[in-house]
Amino acid sequence: MHDLSHWQAFCLTLVQQQQGDDGAHDLNHLGRVWRTARQLLQHHPEARPLVVMVACHLHDLVNLPKNHADRAQASRLAAALARERLAAAGFDPTLLDAVVHAIEAHSFSANIAPRTLEAMIVQDADRLDALGAVGLARLFYTAGRMNSALAAPDDVLGTARALDDRAYALDHIAVKLAQLPDSMQTEAGRALGRQRLAWLYQFREQFVAEWDDSATR
Repeated sequence: MHDLSHWQAFCLTLVQQQQGDDGAHDLNHLGRVWRTARQLLQHHPEARPLVVMVACHLHDLVNLPKNHADRAQASRLAAALARERLAAAGFDPTLLDAVVHAIEAHSFSANIAPRTLEAMIVQDADRLDALGAVGLARLFYTAGRMNSALAAPDDVLGTARALDDRAYALDHIAVKLAQLPDSMQTEAGRALGRQRLAWLYQFREQFVAEWDDSATR
């Protein structure tokens, strides 16, 4: 059965059964990733939408906190659970490996290179949700859950210290988010990523000006 609506409903039910309390990786996040993936699919009609849709909805089926010791294994655990549940529900076995790989490869911390176009699209769509206005909100939400400070009190941009995004939320823009656009696998993903990163830099400039006006002089 290749009906997108059927499998989307199945995925949403499955996710709701597994969902924790992480507002940065909730149903809205999954919906945004799928919406962005649909934008990228417009540039790649040769990709298999069902594979992309299912992987977008199940990529965080196992979601571990960013400071969890096994964080790098989360995407593999999610992929294994997705394989089990999809196979039991009668998902097309010829597409199952592609879904599993796309889930495994989406994660930044897992460092698994995507080998298929569908995995590339899912990875790009997930990373794009870390950029722009929503990405910024997710950044500070996650930092709050990890008890990070907003920014370094006396050196907000880290000009004379090592950047540390576990300690200071604002550092995450330079430590990780600035690297994401060039890491995108698709040209459309890179273009959208650069637009969203430019907005984050504008925010950071305003943040610094309000945080300590001496930093801009």
